[in-house]
Amino acid sequence: MEISSWNISPWLFIPLVFLAWVFLLAMVKKVVFAIVRKVAEKTANQIDDILLDSLDLPLSLLVYASGFLVVQHLIPKGDGLDLLKYLLGGFKIICIVAGILFVDRFIQGLIHETSKTMEVLKASSGVVRGFVRVVIFALGALILLDTFGVSVTPIIASLGIGSLAVALALQPTLENFFSGVQIIVDKPVQIGQFIRLETGEEGIVERIGWRSTWIVMGNNNTVILPNKMLVNTRVTNFCYPTTEIAVPVPVGVHYASDLEKVERVTLEVARETLKEVDGAVKAFEPVLRYDELADSAIRFNVILRARNVAASHVVRHDFIKRLQKRYAQEGILIPFPTRTIVKQS
Repeated sequence: MEISSWNISPWLFIPLVFLAWVFLLAMVKKVVFAIVRKVAEKTANQIDDILLDSLDLPLSLLVYASGFLVVQHLIPKGDGLDLLKYLLGGFKIICIVAGILFVDRFIQGLIHETSKTMEVLKASSGVVRGFVRVVIFALGALILLDTFGVSVTPIIASLGIGSLAVALALQPTLENFFSGVQIIVDKPVQIGQFIRLETGEEGIVERIGWRSTWIVMGNNNTVILPNKMLVNTRVTNFCYPTTEIAVPVPVGVHYASDLEKVERVTLEVARETLKEVDGAVKAFEPVLRYDELADSAIRFNVILRARNVAASHVVRHDFIKRLQKRYAQEGILIPFPTRTIVKQS
């Protein structure tokens, strides 16, 4: 049955159809979202939750946009051509805006979730999110302009020249920035790890920023190293592949010593140290190896093991104290260099 047979003006009927259509789709969206969200809450992955949150507002906009497509077929032919043009234009605008909002909300959600586990984003997530948002909305504006026939080539060319000038002016900063990205992705060092630089400084990595890395040394001073230098220097990471570290202790005994007894006593002290000292790896079996017949002593190394670099100093300290005391009890001499002065008459 045609609308005209109802003796109702189409301009009264069209808004009712629009509202009914939007209301129906909104209800369907609400029900479907409720079902899908319950399923998403049972998964350990947060990507589905971020995706649902990102789709909520854009889908609501698309529901309204779909109403424009429906009512355009109800507009009487020959009437409302301008309105039809505006409806189609509004549909394009809403679709593009919905797409921009979806991308923006999804990436913002990913950054927020990633910042919980990535130390570098905890302090700078606001800056990163702001930068990403500006880029997304700028690209969206260019898409909108191009959709309505506005040439964006001059704008892109201007942006290219301006970006080149800014890049040249900020070259040192950008080098450190991309070096920081490389450190974050490649992970040669991470927050809390103990490292030693090629120049000799060593300490715990406290912070990895976009421009520099902060290393707290044992004397509580902080080395602030530009990321470019950290990427291009040799770094010893004491926490990779594990935080456990070997603790070598060089020892020397008198040439008159019984080496079998020295080995037995030394290993007994080493086992006792590993068993009783906090921070030692208790399951590790200590190793003793003679390696040098020196000028005044037979030298050897005792290898112990600690959980980390900080504990290694405690283990070495306690072992030396125990060993010196035990050697004194067993009559094992630890010689030291002496000098004999002969007086000639």
